[in-house]
Amino acid sequence: MGGWFLEWDNFIKADPLVTPAHIKPVWYFTPFYAMLRAIPDKLFGVIVMGGATMILFALPWLDRCKVKSIRYRPMLHKILIAIFAVSFVILGWLGAQSGSDAQKLVAQILTTYYFAFFILMPFWSAMGQTKAVPERVPEHD
Repeated sequence: MGGWFLEWDNFIKADPLVTPAHIKPVWYFTPFYAMLRAIPDKLFGVIVMGGATMILFALPWLDRCKVKSIRYRPMLHKILIAIFAVSFVILGWLGAQSGSDAQKLVAQILTTYYFAFFILMPFWSAMGQTKAVPERVPEHD
């Protein structure tokens, strides 16, 4: 799988006198590493990277939709979540690259979408008409 899950560097004998050419985070940190590199200021980059993980804890309070299942949500929700998933995967790919100016611009745009997705969630999750939940699904009050 191209060294994504079983990194080649883990099989090289460690040498404390040699510094690696460039940092290669593990695959599950690459989207956040792309966000870190997209911000020119180091302190603000660390704040953005930390905020990207901390905002996930606020998710239950940000979602204002009446139903929780994606099956009964409006089409707008499905489209926004699909775009979010694709942008997160692209951020992951960008975090594994060496980083050119064009890649940095794309990472900045996708980082903006990442935060806009969550910040605007109370507004867009309340919009639209949900499908009726079938009678076979019990209500938990």
